[in-house]
Amino acid sequence: MRTPCRHPAPTALFAAALMAIHTLAVAQVSPSAPTECTAIAGDSERLACYDRLHGRAARPSSETKREAAAPAPAVAGSTVVAATAEATAPSVSESMFDKAWGFDPSGGRYNISLYAPNYFLMGRYTTSLNTAPFDPLVGGGLLAPGTELDATEAAFQVSFKFRLWTNGDRRWGVWAAYTQQSHWQLYNDTGNASRPFRDTNYMPELILSHRPGLRWGGLQWNLANLAFNHQSNGRSDVLSRSWNRVIASFGVESGNLGVQGRLWYRIPESDDEDDNPTISDYYGWGDLSAIYKWRGQSFAATVRGNPGTGKGAGQLTWTSAPLLGPLRGYVKLFSGYGETLIDYNWRQTTIGAGVTLNDWL
Repeated sequence: MRTPCRHPAPTALFAAALMAIHTLAVAQVSPSAPTECTAIAGDSERLACYDRLHGRAARPSSETKREAAAPAPAVAGSTVVAATAEATAPSVSESMFDKAWGFDPSGGRYNISLYAPNYFLMGRYTTSLNTAPFDPLVGGGLLAPGTELDATEAAFQVSFKFRLWTNGDRRWGVWAAYTQQSHWQLYNDTGNASRPFRDTNYMPELILSHRPGLRWGGLQWNLANLAFNHQSNGRSDVLSRSWNRVIASFGVESGNLGVQGRLWYRIPESDDEDDNPTISDYYGWGDLSAIYKWRGQSFAATVRGNPGTGKGAGQLTWTSAPLLGPLRGYVKLFSGYGETLIDYNWRQTTIGAGVTLNDWL
């Protein structure tokens, strides 16, 4: 047998409606005593009742909701401190050039930082060993006959820079930099050679840096440098190599990709002081470098050359994510002329592996 659907009695509905109307009326009519507000069950209606009792205009419900959603301020003694850290925290720059050259206005005025890659190659192998510069030393009796160099050696580089001056917004700066690259016959077991340093290059620089801060779409121009650069191997006689340059550098970036171009002018030397008059034929007049950072790794490439002579060099490097503290794995592949000053006119291909503290950017 089907049970009929039961509906609330009309009397109950009418009583509920009267109660709701009474509550609404109490909330809207100006009360004469606080006890009238206390009797209201709803929080917002009771608050509105107290406002009317004290002569305050009722605020729109949307304003109350916004205020309720806002974070409460933190009180420290008698001082109210804003709870939102973003309001006072300095913006963090994502620019690779800004970080490398200290362009962040909140950074220190006198910075010392890494410059070119600081690496140690435990093994560096060359396909074509350059013994020509050392042959006169053997024939002239400065080195004993039978002295040999190994095609596999160790190599390391130390490089840092120090900011001497900067303006208030850090967009201009003057830096002193120093880079030293050494190639060490660590695995040479010939007694007469005594594991010598085959070549060490010393390169001090004085650099004026500037941040143009210009943007074209997604491309940012964040570096324009001008430097005086001296490079030599500190040797004498037939092994001496050196030159002085003025170098202009320009750096642009987009996301994880950075590109730097350099053009240089060699400062002329007198014929009796020039140890390597044709060095520009092999090193060229500039270079172009690119670096891409991905998941903590760096992939970098550099090309340089002289279009007039068709000579130059190329280099590829891979830097791993951190392996032990700041140490990263490092692989370097070079092909062409001038990996070191003693080899400026010698063509070879080399590959080395080791560790590094940083990449060039």
